[in-house]
Amino acid sequence: MSRRKKTFPCGHKGYGQTCHRCEQENKAREAKKQQKQEWESTFDNDPIDLKDLPTHVVVKARAIIAGLEEQKNYREFGGKRLRHNRWIVSIPVTRNYRMICHDYGSLLVPYAVLSHEDYNVDKPGE
Repeated sequence: MSRRKKTFPCGHKGYGQTCHRCEQENKAREAKKQQKQEWESTFDNDPIDLKDLPTHVVVKARAIIAGLEEQKNYREFGGKRLRHNRWIVSIPVTRNYRMICHDYGSLLVPYAVLSHEDYNVDKPGE
C-alpha cells in the first residue's frame, strides 16, 4: 500500500493533516512579530523619542542616557557645549547622529537625538 501525497489548500504537497511548511512559516512570523512588539515596548521607558532612529543609534543613545543618569560627565562621551548657547550640549551618538542636552546647572537633561543634517541646519538651542 503506497501513500499518495496530497495537495494542501496553500498549494504545497505533503502527507500530513496540515502543511508543515506553512506552519513553520507562521511560527517564524509570529516569533518575529513578538520580538518587534517587545522592542517597541522598550521605547516607553526612554526620556526622549527614539522611535524613528536606527537600532544601533537607539542602543548607543540609551547607553549615553544611562551614563548621564549616573552623573557621568558629558565629556566622557565626546560632548561639547555649543558656541552660540553654552547651556546646550551636543554629544555625538554615531558619526551621523548627535544627542542634544540642556544643562540645568547640576543636571544634564537629554532633549533630542538629531541626524547630522538636521543638527547642522537647525542650530539647536537658538
